[in-house]
Amino acid sequence: AYKRFSELLPKEERENACSARVPKSQILTLPELRANPFQHRICRVFSTSDSGDDSMSFEDFLDMLSVFSDSATSDIKSHYAFRIFDFDDDGTLDRKDLEKLVNCLTGQGKESQLSNAEMEQLIRNILEESDIDKDGTINLSEFQHVVSRSPDFTRYGGLQR
Repeated sequence: AYKRFSELLPKEERENACSARVPKSQILTLPELRANPFQHRICRVFSTSDSGDDSMSFEDFLDMLSVFSDSATSDIKSHYAFRIFDFDDDGTLDRKDLEKLVNCLTGQGKESQLSNAEMEQLIRNILEESDIDKDGTINLSEFQHVVSRSPDFTRYGGLQR
């Protein structure tokens, strides 16, 4: 992990890789993130940058790799997936988060975008299946409950090499 992290740094900064921060633009060149529709959210969630530039320290990078490794538990994976899908960082998945989530998964192009009626029906179905307390949002425990019934989540929920 240290070698991969230091390779993302300019040559002159590699000596002090432990204290350096890799810019988001470099993190996004990783093969695991290059085609991931959530690449920007992943950087946002794992970055501890005070400036909001989504750069990563070695510790941030290590956290990201650990969460997406095969050895991470489904609880850890689902916790971070929830944070990645919570686009407005308010601790719940509401209709706007779900719409952004669906758009990320289906692509932003006109030909792949769902109609308003299809989007509304899909969000209604997701909430019907997942919103246990019927408050119109999905909280972390509701999300983890749904994920626990999906064995594919842990298998495919990671960054694939």
